[in-house]
Amino acid sequence: MSKLVYIIAGEPSGDILASRLMQALKKQDSQIRFCGIGGETMIEQGFTSLFDIKDLSVMGFWEVLPKLPVILKCMSLVMKHIKETQPDVIVTVDSWGFVSSILKKLKKSNSQIPTIHYVAPQVWAWKKGRAKKAAKLMDHLMTLLPYEPPYFEKYGLPCTFVGHPVIENTANLPEDTATLRTRYSIPESAHVLSVLPGSRHNEIKKLTPIFIQVLEKIRTKFPDLFLLIPTVAAMEDEVRKIFSGIDIPYKVIVGQRNRYEAFRMSEFALAASGTVSLELTACKTPHIIAYKFNFITNKIIERLAITKYANLINILADKFIIPEFVLANCRANLISPVALDFLQNPEHRQSQINEATIYLQQLKPADMLPSEKAAEVVLTMIGSI
Repeated sequence: MSKLVYIIAGEPSGDILASRLMQALKKQDSQIRFCGIGGETMIEQGFTSLFDIKDLSVMGFWEVLPKLPVILKCMSLVMKHIKETQPDVIVTVDSWGFVSSILKKLKKSNSQIPTIHYVAPQVWAWKKGRAKKAAKLMDHLMTLLPYEPPYFEKYGLPCTFVGHPVIENTANLPEDTATLRTRYSIPESAHVLSVLPGSRHNEIKKLTPIFIQVLEKIRTKFPDLFLLIPTVAAMEDEVRKIFSGIDIPYKVIVGQRNRYEAFRMSEFALAASGTVSLELTACKTPHIIAYKFNFITNKIIERLAITKYANLINILADKFIIPEFVLANCRANLISPVALDFLQNPEHRQSQINEATIYLQQLKPADMLPSEKAAEVVLTMIGSI
């Protein structure tokens, strides 16, 4: 009988990651089946999600509280569904706050289903003690970063560095940006910027007003701005509503390939901190990152953080390559002069891309593509290799 892989991907970045894994698994085993929780990219491949992942897409401490009843209900549905389907393996993807609770429940129920977690909890950024607790909850961990396995292996958890999928997600993109600009009806003289205030409601709500202030400042020096605003389908209506009052030409972009085409057309980008920074680097788009929570969560993060950088490229380089404005520094008056400097100085933009690209290459395993390596781990776990 064909193998059943249960995937739990609770946010858009995990959805893209899981979709790549699905593609790689199907290449190696055409009979393999999937069920669980996923987003729009997985659904495009025929995946049926148990519920809409936007109910889980929330970050922070205080921010989780209003969503707690819905999150608890979702956990109950997942546990019931796993019991009904009895999959051959469970693959949890990112969303550590949610999936760690699922893994705890599975352990408590004495489940014999093998579990693999994809994307290590960021114990190197804050609360290293989580590594010991995480090691007790799963059978295998697949990491995106080469330096992560030792944090967990010392507690007996088997780990595999599989690499970051951004390397393959952005492959084979068109180099001819002039043709793309024509297709998107962008004036030849326009300065094109990508604006990415996040993929969650709380992120968009907090970052968009700051980004709009920055854009208004930029427009005083660059009046012929044109904005591309990539977002996920679940947030499209909200993003359109927020930007409807801005007096700058723009297009809202949905879909993964369209997103990367937007990056390729852009001279510069303002982005929420996260995986998008790697995507922008892979597309050779200079950018700034920003992020903030509410006041209480900001203070908690400031106390718990054990790394001096928020951006992964900066962490790998151990220096600031990508300007980052996070927590108390996420303010328009700080971001605006740096954004203007990048737009006014092409050599600064090129320097960022040249340096960042060097460190991006560290995220690729030596022998195969990241999704292929991840699929190999899953198939080995269920005895298909």
